[in-house]
Amino acid sequence: MSYADSDNPYLRDPPTEFSPVDDLTPDEAEQQVEQLRAAIRDHNYLYYVDSDPLIADRVYDQLFDRLQTLEAEFDLDDPDSPTNRVGGEPVDDLDTVEHTAPMLSIAQSGDAEDVREFDKRTARLLRDSGFDPDDIGYVCEPKFDGISIELVYEDGRLTRAATRGDGAEGDDVTAQARRIRAIPQRLRGDAPDLLAVRGEVFMPKDGFREHNRQRVEDGKEPFANPRNATAGTIRQLDPSVVADRPLDCFVYDIMAYEAGDEPDDHPDTQWAERDAIEAWGFHVDELADRVDDIEGAIAYRDSLLDDRESLNYEIDGVVIKVDDTAAADALGNTARETRSAFAYKFPARTEVTTITDIVVQVGRTGRLTPVALLDPVQVGGVTVSRATLHNPGEIESLGVDVGDRVRVLRAGDVIPYIDEVVDDETGSTFAFPETCPVCDSPVDRDGPLAFCTGGLGCSAQRERAIEHYVSRGGLDIEGLGPERIAQLRAADLLDSLDDLYRLDRENLAALEGWGEKSAQNLLEEIDAASEPPLDAFLTALSIPEVGGATATALAWEFGDLDALIDADTDALEAVDDVGPIVAETIRDFFDNPENRDAIDALLDAGVDPQPVEGADAGDELDGLTFVFTGSLAVSRDDGQSLVEAHGANATGSVSGNTDYLVAGDNAGQRKQDDADDNDVPILTERDFAELLADYGIDWPPSE
Repeated sequence: MSYADSDNPYLRDPPTEFSPVDDLTPDEAEQQVEQLRAAIRDHNYLYYVDSDPLIADRVYDQLFDRLQTLEAEFDLDDPDSPTNRVGGEPVDDLDTVEHTAPMLSIAQSGDAEDVREFDKRTARLLRDSGFDPDDIGYVCEPKFDGISIELVYEDGRLTRAATRGDGAEGDDVTAQARRIRAIPQRLRGDAPDLLAVRGEVFMPKDGFREHNRQRVEDGKEPFANPRNATAGTIRQLDPSVVADRPLDCFVYDIMAYEAGDEPDDHPDTQWAERDAIEAWGFHVDELADRVDDIEGAIAYRDSLLDDRESLNYEIDGVVIKVDDTAAADALGNTARETRSAFAYKFPARTEVTTITDIVVQVGRTGRLTPVALLDPVQVGGVTVSRATLHNPGEIESLGVDVGDRVRVLRAGDVIPYIDEVVDDETGSTFAFPETCPVCDSPVDRDGPLAFCTGGLGCSAQRERAIEHYVSRGGLDIEGLGPERIAQLRAADLLDSLDDLYRLDRENLAALEGWGEKSAQNLLEEIDAASEPPLDAFLTALSIPEVGGATATALAWEFGDLDALIDADTDALEAVDDVGPIVAETIRDFFDNPENRDAIDALLDAGVDPQPVEGADAGDELDGLTFVFTGSLAVSRDDGQSLVEAHGANATGSVSGNTDYLVAGDNAGQRKQDDADDNDVPILTERDFAELLADYGIDWPPSE
């Protein structure tokens, strides 16, 4: 059954030339709004569920824009309107809600003998309950690697969505679920009075690749795998973030069904449930199948394993469910698991995988680093979805391109890298860009390395430069980590270095999570950094090849900023620790008009560098994020200072953006659990020392 009547003008070959809004009466506008809503719901279903759209994307956008305009002009807002899938006010936190029925786990194994044992146990229990096991088959379906969700509908309308949580209660994510186009806000056909279904929210592989590409291009860390990306999205407090990310949802189970006076009148088999779920407008997976016996289920799993790589979503096994719902109810549950289903897992992917994309990342000094995005693969017990290709020279040496099958190893069991091309599927080598992928400035090659020549005129370099400028390796402005910098940039308060010195308390205090006190504290920190030591200022500017020691030598040699800016390469080469290459690099930095404009803007904003010795810094760890826990050879603050002094970020909690958790003695279990949940490598202090040694950094740091 369609949402729209067959004579709805916006369903097939819809007109896109509309009458002026001012010419419509309120009744005419309301009628057009109802027709547009019904048609757009059908177009969403045809596009996201049936994969058989009737109209082009451009036409859909025109219908959608018209609906938004009419709703705004005639005050016709409706929480179920398709237009409410975008935007939405952020929530302060996620409430906890009770599920309509327990969302239980199922037993699982990767061993076929365990699957056969499940079948024997099921047959024995069914006989004890008066059923003939030979008459009851199984439904098999992919085991999706996403986030379980409960969707509750009353009178056909979505009223609540919740994550699995502990099985009895979960986080209320209704606002987020409304932004996922594959989840209907209103059901199709004859829906029961109350319906609760269970599904899996996931991010398709192609959407995940494109989203990760965008994150890398924006200078952010890519998600480790689609499941992490999905989990991080569905728990976003700002629903508009969910609308911007490519989430999908398969529904596969009825949790509660009440229709009038017959609360138990629900489908009597799992397969009939699937048909009903599809008829109500949910997205169901087409790969599900019914089999007569457990050997058929095992064959189904083996066949799906062969097809795994060709699917556009991640699966990690199959779920085998007793088809007859009365028999399933008779089998009952344990405290944590249902006895009527079993997960037959796939073996973990190991070492060899496919490059799905190569993204060129722009660092704060302009260095271009190619990053290979991979189909997630297990390497040494850790899921790896990206590996650095280091530089254009490395790409040329490997002869690697998008689509090739490659072997991935981890240096020192830590850093993922591509060891070799196993299958040259393309017969080509990735063509490194000749212009910056962010600002389109020409790219300079220096041996195997490549650099963007845009300087601080390149938005990627500018954003990284701001993060470094305020870090401990720069001017050590407390209260401005990467997340807050991103917040200020999103609010159009911080686009350049000099904007730091033009922030005002009123605008800061109005931001989410801020207040008068935190705003004032930050402004005092910034004010204290308005007369930095010259060498600290030079280090903070992200001049390529200029770390703390070189900056100190330059500050002592030239005394003030103007003298340094005017120095020629001969004068620069006369400074200890500065050779011909570094001298040329420094000269190029100051000759870049964008860099000079940025420095002049800082001076105009009141920054006055002072001739005082500062601290060492570098950029060897640029782009990495560390979290420390437990006792180390030095204090955790000193450990954080060390990695930040070499260009890394150090945060207090583990997230999907964390690269490494460094766990010393008596490490906190919560952070280790968070690391496991986010596929973040956990380093012992010895592992950490070996990692730093690979970058030429000593551990523990000297006094």
